[in-house]
Amino acid sequence: MLVMFMGAIEGTIVATAIPAIVGDLGGFSHYSWVFSSYLLMTTITVLIYGKLADLFGRKIIISIGIIIFLIGSVLCGFALTMNQLIVYRFVQGIGAGAVMPIATTIIGDIYPKEERAKIQGYLSSVWGISAVMGPAVGGLLVEYVSWRWVFWVNIPIGFIAMIGLWVFLQESNVKRKASIDYVGAILLTVSVSACMLVLVEGGVQWEWYSMETILISMISFVTLILFILKERKTPEPMMPFSLWNTRPILIANIVSFLTGIILIGISSFLPAFVQGVMEKNATIAGFTLTAMSIGWPIASTLSGRLILTIGFRNTSILGGISLVIGGSLFVFIVPEFGPIGAAVSSFFVGVGMGLTSTSFIVLIQEAVAWQQRGIATASNMFMRNLGNTVGAALLGGILNGQIMRYFSKQGNDIGELLTLDSTNKLLNEEERNTLLPEVKNLLQEGLEISLHTVYITILFVALISFFLIFLLPRMNVDSNEKVVNK
Repeated sequence: MLVMFMGAIEGTIVATAIPAIVGDLGGFSHYSWVFSSYLLMTTITVLIYGKLADLFGRKIIISIGIIIFLIGSVLCGFALTMNQLIVYRFVQGIGAGAVMPIATTIIGDIYPKEERAKIQGYLSSVWGISAVMGPAVGGLLVEYVSWRWVFWVNIPIGFIAMIGLWVFLQESNVKRKASIDYVGAILLTVSVSACMLVLVEGGVQWEWYSMETILISMISFVTLILFILKERKTPEPMMPFSLWNTRPILIANIVSFLTGIILIGISSFLPAFVQGVMEKNATIAGFTLTAMSIGWPIASTLSGRLILTIGFRNTSILGGISLVIGGSLFVFIVPEFGPIGAAVSSFFVGVGMGLTSTSFIVLIQEAVAWQQRGIATASNMFMRNLGNTVGAALLGGILNGQIMRYFSKQGNDIGELLTLDSTNKLLNEEERNTLLPEVKNLLQEGLEISLHTVYITILFVALISFFLIFLLPRMNVDSNEKVVNK
């Protein structure tokens, strides 16, 4: 729970502080890279850590991840430029890849299957605690101390978590001979990195049909094909495709990818809407994200009970409905609704995430033995993280491109003088107050319209995930605590 708290509070507290960070360091055009750099390394390393946890045990691998995560957190707090922060977020992401999936895997190890659904739900209460503390603490630190402390608060939590694991967690499973797929890891890193680069810079720094875009897209596609071919021939693949032969795991992982896009779209860009368009402070912006993070653990706790009564599929369908409701509310949100309107929309998204994610994790862990539980759990985390990574890049690219198009079409002479980095001034109250009324209105209208384009994309993704859930077979836990296919 401490390890999960560290990972959970990092997400809420940094998302709250990021407008202030951009306002201080500048570089709004790199806004999405602060999230993308972290998520990229988390996405790549989660599979490696999952495999290593199956080979060497959970305790040593998660400890290594925590140490790297804390080193990255310290460096992020000392960043002097946006480029430095992005690099240090890479380091932080390398460690974060071990935190959430292995913590979830440990729960699968130490609890019998009849208790696992309930405990996974209770464990998500950590998200509720971090949801209340993270944005509130983050907002207070930004306003009264410095945004740098939002990274440094991880340090005592990480040390306490690591001590607790070494004192209390006992592992007796025999460790197998190591066989790590380094080539597969490199190919996947290149493929995802190239894809993310195209999504972020395409239509902004590069034209969609430019030589740079085409070349990097080809690199991403070719390395992806090579990765798939390599994994099929490797005795110990980083991504065992045999896991995907089971339809529940396949559907769960695809939907997790889509919900990852939804999650990062809300957590990354909602604070910018609240601060830049509604002109509220960082604490209030954090409150709107708190609503999502409160809805998540409440729904996760209920999900543990619903799985035992109505089954995995129906529980997931309820989650899909909630995601669609939340996405629809964001599409119609206007500044006049205020933070309460944003919080209500955010809450429904959190409920949808809680219902679906808990159902998927329990379903996947029931379907495999101990020797594959780490990589199976990691594969689901990988798909959600991949959705986060692609979503941050894709939605960031949509946001940046839409802002520039709005400035060029609606700004007349003023628009010609504005750049993406001009939006920085909306996120800093002092600079916002110095803007001429016509410039301020143009910037706010551009940001609002561009963010609504992002929300429309999120709703579309939510609808796709909802219909995919219906492809899940009707699987329940019967009275003997066994998963049965109806």
